[in-house]
Amino acid sequence: MKSSLVVHEYYKRVFDDYIVLVQLNPLDYTGLELIIHPDKKIEKTKMTFDEDIKEDLEVDGFKKSNALEFNMYLKGLA
Repeated sequence: MKSSLVVHEYYKRVFDDYIVLVQLNPLDYTGLELIIHPDKKIEKTKMTFDEDIKEDLEVDGFKKSNALEFNMYLKGLA
């Protein structure tokens, strides 16, 4: 299946001085993690998750987010 046909899921957690956003491909459990630091520096990490990732994110305090917010940070527009 082409990745362009995937509807990604997005998650976000705000910590005291940084933000973590996660883009998840729910078909193969791959994704991208963004860490936004107070100085606006962005760390991007390609990730491979296991099938428990949604439960893990919930336990860790992540909330559902959206593609617009994720992509604005990814492109440096936020």
